[in-house]
Amino acid sequence: MSETRGRRAGGRAARQAARLHAVIESVPFLTRTLAPLEVLSNEGLALMEENADTILEQVGIDFRDAPDAIALFRDAGADIDGERVRFPRGMCRQLVQATAPREFTQVARNRERSVVFGGANTIFAPAYGSPFVRDLDNGRRYGTIEDFRNFVKLAYVSPWLHHSGGTVCEPVDLPVNKRHYDMVEAHLRLSDKPFMGSVTHPQRARDTVDMARIVFGEEFVEQNAVIFSLINANSPLVWDATMLGAARAYAEANQAVMMTPFILAGAMSPATVAATCAQTLAESLAGMTYVQLVRPGAPVVLGSFASSMSMQSGAPTFGTPEPALVLYVMASLARRLGVPFRSGGALTASKIPDAQAAYESANTMQPTMLGGANFVLHAAGWLEGGLAMGYEKFVLDADQLGMWHAFCKGVDLSENGQALGAFLTNEPGTHFLGHPHTLANFETAFYRSPLADSSSFEQWESEGASDTAQRANAMWKRALAEYEQPPLDDAVDAELREWIERKKASFPDSDV
Repeated sequence: MSETRGRRAGGRAARQAARLHAVIESVPFLTRTLAPLEVLSNEGLALMEENADTILEQVGIDFRDAPDAIALFRDAGADIDGERVRFPRGMCRQLVQATAPREFTQVARNRERSVVFGGANTIFAPAYGSPFVRDLDNGRRYGTIEDFRNFVKLAYVSPWLHHSGGTVCEPVDLPVNKRHYDMVEAHLRLSDKPFMGSVTHPQRARDTVDMARIVFGEEFVEQNAVIFSLINANSPLVWDATMLGAARAYAEANQAVMMTPFILAGAMSPATVAATCAQTLAESLAGMTYVQLVRPGAPVVLGSFASSMSMQSGAPTFGTPEPALVLYVMASLARRLGVPFRSGGALTASKIPDAQAAYESANTMQPTMLGGANFVLHAAGWLEGGLAMGYEKFVLDADQLGMWHAFCKGVDLSENGQALGAFLTNEPGTHFLGHPHTLANFETAFYRSPLADSSSFEQWESEGASDTAQRANAMWKRALAEYEQPPLDDAVDAELREWIERKKASFPDSDV
C-alpha cells in the first residue's frame, strides 16, 4: 500500500511540476478586453466630484509640518489658514488634468517586464507592509530579511505577478533606519521586475532613487520612471510631512507616486459609500496636486483603499459589499479625471488560508477586476487584515491571478474560437474528445490550476488526502528551491554593494 501510494504521489507531483513548467516564465501585464462595470450614472459621478470639491473648498485639507507644501499651494492660489489648505472649486482637478500623464511606463531592469499604468491595463503586485509572516511549518512570527527575500523570489518566479512590490513584509531583524537598503537591494538584485521604493522617511526615498541610478543609470532615471511608491494620506483629511517628503523626493526625480487615502469607513470617513468616495477623491486630488506642483508631469496614480469595519469591535472587515461599491465608483472617477487607478487585492481578515480567506479574497478581487483597477496592490499573500504575509496564501492567490488572466482575455472570436469547422466535421451525437480541433486546443483551452485537486475521492485519498494549504506549502518550497537569480552586471553589482556598505557605515543603527 505504501509503495503504491508513493508511486501515485510521485506521479501527482510530476504532473503538477509539468503544469507549472508548461506555463511560460513570465506573462505580460493584463490588458483587459471587458468593459469596466459602472455602478453610478454620469450624474451620480458628477455629484461625487461636486461633493469632493465642496470638501476641498469649505473644509480643506491639513498639510502637517509641511511648509514647502503650504508655500506651493499659496502660490497656486489656494487659501491658507495655518496648516489648513482650502482649494478654490475645481482648482485641483484643473492642475492634475493639465500635467499628470494619463498613462506611463514603469521600466523594469528586464525591459521585457516593464509595465504600463493606465488605460485597459492591470498590473498585479504582492501584498505590502505586514510585520508578521505565516506558514504551515512555523506558524505566525515576525518577518525577517530572509522572509522578505523569499517573497521577492516567489513574486519573481510567479508568471502571474507583474511587479515585485515594495515592503512585502517588514524585516524586523534589521534596524529601522537601515532596513530599506536591504529591501530595495533585494528587489534590484533578486528580481528584474518593476519594484516599489521606500517611503518611511524622505531620505530613504532619496536613497532608493540613488540605488536605482546605480542600476539603471543616472540619465536614464531622470528620463524614465523606474520606481513606484505608495504614499498614504493620514485620513481623515490630513497629509503628513513624512509621506509628503517621500512623495516630493520621488516627484523631483520624475518617479511615480500613488497618492492613496487609507480609509476604514465609519471611523476615518462617514459610514456611507457616497461619503467615503467623496472624501477619497478629495484627499487623493489634494495629494496629486501637490505632486504636480513639485514637478509638473511627474507620474501619479489615484489610489483608493477603503474597508468597512465591525461596529462591534472596530476591526476592519473585508469582502463585504460596501467597499466593493467604493472601488467601482473610485475607478470610474479616476477614468473621468484621466489618471491611472489603484485599488483592490486578495484581502481577508482571516488569520490562516481557510475558507474565510478564500471567499473574502475572491470577493475583493472580483470588483478589482470588473471595476478596471490599473494597479492591484496586495494581490498575493495578504492575511489577518494585512498584519501577516502568508507563504501558502501567496501561492494560492497567485493561482487565482492566473485564472483572472484567462478571464480578462474575454471571448475568443477568432476562427479557432468560433470552431465552426468542428461542428461541420462532427456528426450529431458524436462527442468532440477525439476531434482534431479538441486535440489542437486541449492543452490551452482552459486554465489548469497546479493546486486545485479534481481527482476522484479514491485517488485523492490514496495520494495523501492533502488540502490546498498543504499542497501550497509544497509548492512554495519547490519554487524557492528551484529559484535562479536573474543576471546583474558585475560592475553594477559591485558598485551597488559598495554604496550600501558605505551608507550603512556612515551613521548609527536606530529603531526609528
